[in-house]
Amino acid sequence: MRYYVNLDPAPGTSPTIVDVTELPSGELAVHVGEKAVPVDVVALDATLSVRVGNRIVDLTTEGAPPELGAIASGQRSYVRVESERQRAAAAAKKGSTSGGDKIIKTPMAGRIVRVLVAPKDQVTPGQTLCVVEAMKMENEVKAKAACTVLEVHVAEGATIEASGRLFTLG
Repeated sequence: MRYYVNLDPAPGTSPTIVDVTELPSGELAVHVGEKAVPVDVVALDATLSVRVGNRIVDLTTEGAPPELGAIASGQRSYVRVESERQRAAAAAKKGSTSGGDKIIKTPMAGRIVRVLVAPKDQVTPGQTLCVVEAMKMENEVKAKAACTVLEVHVAEGATIEASGRLFTLG
């Protein structure tokens, strides 16, 4: 399966192409771009132990693809991971809708610490829309493109479930 991966995605950045094939032995054959990368993955409850080359990292993810929060070696990052199937489904869905409105959802459950925009605000790519606290860490939710805030679905201090609606942008 081919995946398109953006670490800490910023507007306009190109994804890294990662091809993953499960071999008959159960091992994974992974290519990042054109380069083969030795990888082994073991599930440990809610954590994955991932060996990449000679390095082992314990990885925890939160949220739902394509937008994920990832914690590896105590560092939190955001990653956008789309499979070829997800991209095809999104393209088909985009072609079938008439409106350009987009719902922004939270990548993880948490508490809304700050809401930095209001309806009718114009936002720029990379502008912080709100701050969500999860697992005692503050996480910024940013705009991916220039747009207008149509609706704000949350208030400061509110708790929100993973994939909960934050904003409608147009």
